[in-house]
Amino acid sequence: MKLTCQSSFQSNNDNHKQEGAGSLYLVATPIGNLEDMTFRGVRTLQECDIIAAEDTRQTRKLLSHFEITPSLLFSYHEHNKAASGPELIRYIIEGKNLALVSDAGLPAISDPGADLVALAIEHGIAVIPIPGANAALSALIASGLPTASFTFAGFLPRERKDIRAVLATLRASQGSLLFYESPHRVGKTLQHLQEAFGNRRVVLARELTKRYEEFLRGTIEECIAWLEEHPPLGEYVIVVEGESKEEAAKAESAWWQKLSLEEHVAHYENAALSRKEAMKKTAADRGLAKRDVYNALLDKSNS
Repeated sequence: MKLTCQSSFQSNNDNHKQEGAGSLYLVATPIGNLEDMTFRGVRTLQECDIIAAEDTRQTRKLLSHFEITPSLLFSYHEHNKAASGPELIRYIIEGKNLALVSDAGLPAISDPGADLVALAIEHGIAVIPIPGANAALSALIASGLPTASFTFAGFLPRERKDIRAVLATLRASQGSLLFYESPHRVGKTLQHLQEAFGNRRVVLARELTKRYEEFLRGTIEECIAWLEEHPPLGEYVIVVEGESKEEAAKAESAWWQKLSLEEHVAHYENAALSRKEAMKKTAADRGLAKRDVYNALLDKSNS
């Protein structure tokens, strides 16, 4: 690995328009309330030659509100990044300053901006963060759960087996866990979290900084029950408490911890228990509901 060092020293006017290559600015945008935008963010968008946006229609509304007219508004998203990325890098090498924005919050988090950053660094281009609003951290600091350490997991995969694999790696994390989720998947995601972690404390934060901002705090079971009575609306951040010392001690002493769910059930079946009783004891060992064990085995047999 080649060691690189970037100096981001800025003069008092914070102006990076220099001879030679331009710079890549990562500009945070509002996550709900337009007042989330920082003064520095507005000025950077005003001064940059090009603005690259995940959704140009959404960004035009933001630019219009702050009376910003860019020389060029460029579309850069997951489906065109392979072609658009190198073209944007070419503009910067030619001396243009480029501001990258996402639809909401910090660019390069759970969006293709990370690929453009890597490409810029590869070409020796200065990458300059313009901090601002972030949904995950806003939810964390208002959650009431521990903030000393945390893991940002973003959006979970779509396939059940991939979800289980990701959550298995997070189960023993003792810091708070942060997830993003859409309204139509949040209920199912909570069920996956309960299956993987048991009935931990959780906070659902939705519509952050918007008019209908809401925090739902309780156990995973309580939040699932709430959503069954109150259909979810808006984008969610899910904050889950990390593994407690008691959970860690229990997991460490559990003889079955290295067994898969199927192997765990088979162990009891080999001890002459019926499949129903084997699943019941497996569920009790793992702190799961029996139906979760049944559904997991059913999905496995159908896959």
